[in-house]
Amino acid sequence: MAHARGTPDRKSVGSIPLVAVDFVFDRGLLFIAIKNLGAEPAYAVRVEFSAPLRGLDGTKDVSAQALFHRLEFLPPQKEIVTYFDTSAEFFRSGQPTRITSKVTCRTAAGARRVSTMHHDLEIYRDIGYVRWPEPSAATNDR
Repeated sequence: MAHARGTPDRKSVGSIPLVAVDFVFDRGLLFIAIKNLGAEPAYAVRVEFSAPLRGLDGTKDVSAQALFHRLEFLPPQKEIVTYFDTSAEFFRSGQPTRITSKVTCRTAAGARRVSTMHHDLEIYRDIGYVRWPEPSAATNDR
């Protein structure tokens, strides 16, 4: 997970939740991950993106998923990952590649925490990858 600008580093996190959002590139597929990097649980986690994120081959607003708007509890070190889109489809769609994610959450004591991450998905455009063929049904029957 990338260090979010304006948030404390791991040594100073101590006993507060620190929730980060990251875009993960894996062999031509893009995922969105939410992780609590802190040592304490995060409550009422909400993520706002700077623009809607059209994924799943442009058919769905992935940023509207309940994961980003109704995550009531995120334990320490827990990571939740959701599929976003293929990198080829994302870049073909013409969506913005610079995306800001703003995360708000509450501590166990009710204190509000806010962190903002700036992402530039352009870094994934030129990464090469190999797509292995899926095993055929005949191979699975052996």
